[in-house]
Amino acid sequence: MNDTRAAVRYAKAILDLAVDQKATDAVENDMRSVMNTISESKDLRGMLSSPVIKSEIKKGALNKVFKGSHAISEGLFGILADNKRIGMLNDVAQKYIILNEDRKGKGIAYVTTAVPMTASLEKKILKQVTELTGNEVTIENRVDESIVGGFVLRVGDLQYDASIANKLGNLKREFTSSL
Repeated sequence: MNDTRAAVRYAKAILDLAVDQKATDAVENDMRSVMNTISESKDLRGMLSSPVIKSEIKKGALNKVFKGSHAISEGLFGILADNKRIGMLNDVAQKYIILNEDRKGKGIAYVTTAVPMTASLEKKILKQVTELTGNEVTIENRVDESIVGGFVLRVGDLQYDASIANKLGNLKREFTSSL
């Protein structure tokens, strides 16, 4: 939980700096690139979370991987590395995107499903989320077969877990507590 609060603080600081320098969109593009790259690369995730690899090496690797990023984004890599918090880069990037979308009056609804969503289902979810939040929302579908079925909906800091894996976990806890 402390990591989440720290990630929000870093994201707010980076957003404030980006607003001052009128570079919010450029930094948001960098943060999206960071999120996509980290989620697609098991090696990068391992390197960032490794306590054995020195912060300077991690910072250098990030600067090479994300060469051409905005100076604010490169500064974030340095600050996180210097403060031994480079492992939370993905969380900071995610929080930055959420905060910037909120600032623009838009939102992103992350829907995790076991299989890709159909267009009609996406429209229904988009309508419901727009009514609930009152903001213009875009849907981003993530496929995770481990949830077995159902879905996990996350808008901002709110999460609704209607996955089969979650329901099975709840049943397991109920059975073990009643024994």
